Amino acid sequence: MIEARARVVVAMSGGVDSSTAAALLKRDGYEVVGVALRLPFYGNGAAAGSPCCGVKGIEDARRVAGKLGIPFYALDFRDEFRRSVIADFCRAYGEGRTPNPCVRCNEWIKFGKLLDRARALGADCLATGHYVRKEPDKRTGRIGLRTGRGEDDQSYFLFCLSQQQLQHALFPVGGHTKEEVRRLAKQWALPVHDKPGSQDLCFLPDGRYRDFLRAECPEAFRPGPILHVSGEALGRHEGIADYTVGQRRGLGIAHGQALYVVGFRPDDDAVIVGEKEHLLRSEIVAGEVNWLVAPPQDAMSARVKIRYNHAGADAEVVPVGDGKVRIRFAEPQEAPCPGQAAVFYRGDAVLGGGTIQSTLND
Repeated sequence: MIEARARVVVAMSGGVDSSTAAALLKRDGYEVVGVALRLPFYGNGAAAGSPCCGVKGIEDARRVAGKLGIPFYALDFRDEFRRSVIADFCRAYGEGRTPNPCVRCNEWIKFGKLLDRARALGADCLATGHYVRKEPDKRTGRIGLRTGRGEDDQSYFLFCLSQQQLQHALFPVGGHTKEEVRRLAKQWALPVHDKPGSQDLCFLPDGRYRDFLRAECPEAFRPGPILHVSGEALGRHEGIADYTVGQRRGLGIAHGQALYVVGFRPDDDAVIVGEKEHLLRSEIVAGEVNWLVAPPQDAMSARVKIRYNHAGADAEVVPVGDGKVRIRFAEPQEAPCPGQAAVFYRGDAVLGGGTIQSTLND
């Protein structure tokens, strides 16, 4: 239990969610310190930086801190972000995987490096503007997560947090909807109450990730064959980083039926394509699994999300050792992508999750 009047560092992006989180904590009697992170920015207009992690975001966060009367600091985390999140992003695409940098940023940057910095400065915890609810389990002593309310849920991005990280985490807006948060921000005259939310990657706000990959990791662009699942050679490509599982457009090949990217063979730089039915998978293997509940020894039933906007599907989650699970879906799922997160739920409780490593057919 984190008591009121404790010192809390709030990671402030300059958006309405983290700004309202800071305001809620200040209202509730915490000693609040605002911190913004300067992260790398690779989009157009780089001088201004990303809306949430560059100059504009930092200045918006500073204005909110001034309105709330709390101390504010901007920290340069560009090197840390490049060494961890961007290096992982590039490596994954070069191996034919589709990474989720938001998961890695939460794990390694916000609740990794930043939480360490906050604790070293005497803070009791770190707060963010995520829509998720933290809930201790009195029976087991573990700290769990429950989903945010409705469409505002962001638990998918936080399954990776350790018990130690969760112990020092606060999510002040987790019990609110986005509409309620904007209403509170307007009521308190926060200068970002009507600021639009960001839908893109913070370091690539224009979404041009292929241009970024070509510039930052050209080794991910080795030419190779485009092969049908039958083995037929259909064409050539300039690099597997140009493709993601489920992609239909931009394949550059002619065929009698619509074709989709269904997988990769990184060892010989092959892109594998097939008809829509070839996207369906009955089983996947996930690794680097983190459990928020007591780790199960046997198979368990869960609802599994294989991407953020996935509705979730009924499945059996089977521990297979070495930090891995085999996930068997009740109904085949379309285009699970190695590199994305598979997150396990029971009702609104987050059980755990891992990174998709491979997919299997019946």
